[in-house]
Amino acid sequence: MRPLSTACVALLFLLPALAGCLAPEDKRTYVPESTPFDFDRPQPVTTWYHYPGTVAEPWAVDATNPLAVSEANITPNLAGNNMPYFTNATYYGTGYDTFEPTIGITSSGAIFFTSWNGAGDGTHIIRSLDQGQSWEDIGPFLGGGDGGPGQTPNSNDPYIYVDKFTDKLVKFDMHALTVINVEYSDNDGTSWSTPYPTHGYAVPQDHQSIASMPHSNAISGEVVYVYCINTGSPAAGPQCSRSRDGGHTWDAQKPGYPEGTTQCSGLHGHVVGGVYGAVYRGNPSCDGPAVYRSLDGGTMWSEHTITEEVGMQDGWHAHEVATAVDDEGNVHATWIGNDLMPWYAYSRDQGSTWSNPMMVAAPDVKETGFPTIFAGSEGRVVVGYIGEVNDIETNASNSGWSGYMAIMTDAFAEHPLITSVAVNQPDDPLDMTSDCGNVRCGGFGDFIDVEIDDEGRPWIALAHNTAGFEEAVIGTLMEGPALYGDLTPLPVLPAGGSSSLKMG
Repeated sequence: MRPLSTACVALLFLLPALAGCLAPEDKRTYVPESTPFDFDRPQPVTTWYHYPGTVAEPWAVDATNPLAVSEANITPNLAGNNMPYFTNATYYGTGYDTFEPTIGITSSGAIFFTSWNGAGDGTHIIRSLDQGQSWEDIGPFLGGGDGGPGQTPNSNDPYIYVDKFTDKLVKFDMHALTVINVEYSDNDGTSWSTPYPTHGYAVPQDHQSIASMPHSNAISGEVVYVYCINTGSPAAGPQCSRSRDGGHTWDAQKPGYPEGTTQCSGLHGHVVGGVYGAVYRGNPSCDGPAVYRSLDGGTMWSEHTITEEVGMQDGWHAHEVATAVDDEGNVHATWIGNDLMPWYAYSRDQGSTWSNPMMVAAPDVKETGFPTIFAGSEGRVVVGYIGEVNDIETNASNSGWSGYMAIMTDAFAEHPLITSVAVNQPDDPLDMTSDCGNVRCGGFGDFIDVEIDDEGRPWIALAHNTAGFEEAVIGTLMEGPALYGDLTPLPVLPAGGSSSLKMG
């Protein structure tokens, strides 16, 4: 082969320069393609944006990863209510202990939290008037004064409930598995009624919960109260009772399920009332997770299995189907599946039929427990649970249990976007028990609780167990979308975390 001449070599070097001179000038500015997840700051390490898993593919799909979304065959529709908001979470310590924490929030924004004090002193209610920044013990105290033992001397299952239809505060205590007392406050806990006993015909009286709903059966006020208890016998099933006079007198307890049906579980989730007069109780049927419904104020019940495709956890939370009702009467439910992950479904016809189940855990979560749920405006839902990424027995780094909230602003979308948050940092676990999601551990007891205030901010009641004090802590969003009213960003709250703990 003949060598190139000197002229040819020179021409080869000149061609790129000549091409640049001869080509039209390109004045376009190239900007990397933006996404709906491009906020004005980095995504917190405790926040995830994802799509739910399905029965066929039961894992979270990272919504910020276009390849993962494409491989999951998801066509994103991040518009309308199904759009991301910058979201960040934290928790605040209360300085009080807790067991099986429940919370309630009145229209004034006052937050109420159960503080369990053991036999002799009974459960007290603690209150925050400044969005969780400070807390005070408001009793109710024996004799009506400040301080001292509570009016109910013991509560095996402490419980607080806010009647959203009347703003009444309801303290509901089960004493020695035989008697349930109800105490009320109409002024944000400044004063309380004396205890009103219910009629406990079935023994034991256990795992009690209470709800209200507007109903024509009410003979005093506008709402009917319904409570249900566990009898300790799966065959006997839950028993329920109603009050039509504001909780002063109660009907005899009756089965909280259709007459003549076989029951396979006596334990149940929290009772919840709907705007259209229905009351719901989550409970497994013999076929799977189910919701039981009463349309006549808590007397007659129907059974509605949600799905037979995803079973219930075979362990501590095998009984717990949590339910919620949004402002338009749609019913939402969550439970821990047999894969130890939280599943969710909704009904738009008062529980008669249900959507396909969705797995709503955050990416990388390996095990969960203590499911709870609350709903705000139509289709806006928060699912609460505790979850573990790394088991302490196999990985000492970044291990332990965190408190999670899975937030959906359009649960009815074809592919609802889930914004998941952990309220505690990875190096600040709430519990270090290896199998906390499957056993009664620390202040979690049998259940935790979640609620949405009138501003639209979700709050989750938890316990911080690692210091051995089981301090009541309340998790919330520092920033994020409002779950009531207009879908707008919430006002910013200060950071809390481990520095806010007060016990010890």
